[in-house]
Amino acid sequence: MPGFFITFEGIDGSGKSTQARRLAEALKARGLPVTLTREPGGSEGGEEIRRLLVEGAPGRWSPVTELLLFNAARRDHLERLVAPRLEAGEIVISDRFADSTRVYQGAIDPSLRAMAEEIHRLAIGREADLTFLIDTSPDLAARRGRPGREDRFEAKGDAFQRRLAAAFRALAEAEPARIVRIDGNRPADEIADEILRITLARLPAPLARKGGGNG
Repeated sequence: MPGFFITFEGIDGSGKSTQARRLAEALKARGLPVTLTREPGGSEGGEEIRRLLVEGAPGRWSPVTELLLFNAARRDHLERLVAPRLEAGEIVISDRFADSTRVYQGAIDPSLRAMAEEIHRLAIGREADLTFLIDTSPDLAARRGRPGREDRFEAKGDAFQRRLAAAFRALAEAEPARIVRIDGNRPADEIADEILRITLARLPAPLARKGGGNG
């Protein structure tokens, strides 16, 4: 596709949503066409499924049902927003994508990892061009928390968050060409500057020229 697909990953409270927003704002300021979105959600159907996934008791769904719900939301998001915007030559920045499902469902039930990969291959078939893992201490992330009712995964406890953090790091080590691990324990401005620099260096030539090169 002529556009460029960037995703942000990390545990809840890592600061990834803030950094995704800041990158979108910085690229727009350079005159680049940018769409900021999120998962689960990002489309009308995806947002409806989001409410089922992030609200309620931790054991609301079985692991397999949860895996299917995440991919149903992602498929709708891909069809209705991500793919069309990429086809139009835009930069799409998503707060979470397939890596979150790999990591979260694997932490809940390691036996689901193979199923998650097969469903992704059959129903999604798309990876990000560039992924930023905001690697933040679970203790710091816990102090930030998440406002409102979307706390179903945080309610699974500290040990679960630590398994997630370790699994995200392992995934970054396995895919260093795509996933850039960013130290999330630093000031937000410092993190944002590093992410913008890396992004501008990775953009395809037509977008890089429009955005001012590798500055």
